[in-house]
Amino acid sequence: MRTQWVAKRQGQDNVTQIHYARQGVITEEMDYVARREKLPVELIRDEVARGRMIIPANINHTNLEPMAIGIASKCKVNANIGASPNSSNLQEEVDKLNLAVKYGADTVMDLSTGGGNLDEIRTAIIKASPVPIGTVPVYQALESVHGTIEKLTADDFLHVIEKHAQQGVDYQTIHAGILIEHLPLVRNRITGIVSRGGGILARWMLHHHKQNPLYTHYRDIIEIFKRYDVSFSLGDSLRPGCTHDASDEAQLAELKTLGQLTRKAWEDDVQVMVEGPGHVPMDQIEFNVRKQMEECSEAPFYVLGPLVTDIAPGYDHITSAIGAAMAGWYGTAMLCYVTPKEHLGLPDAEDVRNGLIAYKIAAHAADIARHRPGARDRDDELSHARYNFDWNRQFELSLDPERAKEYHDETLPADIYKTAEFCSMCGPKFCPMQTKVDADALTELEKFLAKEPVAQG
Repeated sequence: MRTQWVAKRQGQDNVTQIHYARQGVITEEMDYVARREKLPVELIRDEVARGRMIIPANINHTNLEPMAIGIASKCKVNANIGASPNSSNLQEEVDKLNLAVKYGADTVMDLSTGGGNLDEIRTAIIKASPVPIGTVPVYQALESVHGTIEKLTADDFLHVIEKHAQQGVDYQTIHAGILIEHLPLVRNRITGIVSRGGGILARWMLHHHKQNPLYTHYRDIIEIFKRYDVSFSLGDSLRPGCTHDASDEAQLAELKTLGQLTRKAWEDDVQVMVEGPGHVPMDQIEFNVRKQMEECSEAPFYVLGPLVTDIAPGYDHITSAIGAAMAGWYGTAMLCYVTPKEHLGLPDAEDVRNGLIAYKIAAHAADIARHRPGARDRDDELSHARYNFDWNRQFELSLDPERAKEYHDETLPADIYKTAEFCSMCGPKFCPMQTKVDADALTELEKFLAKEPVAQG
């Protein structure tokens, strides 16, 4: 779809959506997004120009179906996949991608650290993906020096960043906000630094006693991103890894730097979103969202979770979906899913499914709470189907139709029960929704009550 759109942009110094928006141009991607979001295209252009919305759309990812991340659009959900040295391979990751798209992932991040040739895995994922793909280039940079962090150079980072851009990656997590002066601030934490990318940069700075090379070469990264329209996803290297560490001095110091980096990218018309925590108690979630908006000039916020408690390994898709719904309600633009395997192991296909559905619920609940136009239409339609015992329509409208049908059919599998006016919970005699009261009966009741007040007590 985008092949013809991007052909006319080839060879230009800056091909970013924000660059065109600031010139007053409405790109084909903006028009497509406007129709998807059911919003005026001028609003999309203006939000992109302002930096409050991004359209991650690398010019080399031509099979992409453009989407938007921003407070004016629907709350989005990202799914993480990725092969590791201990588990999975290229085909398994493509299968996970297809599953993630099937269950509604708005973007997918390839976090592969092994399990095969990383370039081949990434190319296969991009080729198969209609949704934006994000990566963390520092992982492959480390692999390029065989895991010896101390040998990494700025050129190693820049080489991998440009390679990902050339391959068609739509946004990259760049851990440029963690500075050498921030490192002593983690001293009183329980879990220290939990970001893999942040940990790599921290160890490099501790060894060399030099500033973060992604920070000192940030201008070089901007120049790469301008040529391909890659969006920054500014990594929160010092995100809290437990509720004890939430909203501490280290996290907020990095956030201030991320705000400065956001505005620096905007000076060159490059799109930015900012990553956020992590593990945050419920009473601190609103503060975190508001603080990010303040420090980062309302650039789209992209949060992992946040997990609201630390005591449920195996169920962290639930502990985090609670926080995600709240964060979305307060204005977070995109939620990064957490699977039941979080903290325990590499997610498999069923984990991807469970994590995504939990987060689609959270994002949809946030859209309803934010009174997004039409957000509740599907809920109302499903409620009508439920009241009318239209089981098949209920399944169709569900976030996970297969699971809804599976649970119904466990006890009432025959086709005759697809039109039955009961389920196995209440049975045929106790379902309260069988109490059908027509309008005439209610009118008569109202007349009776007007004449004969019913005794109370």
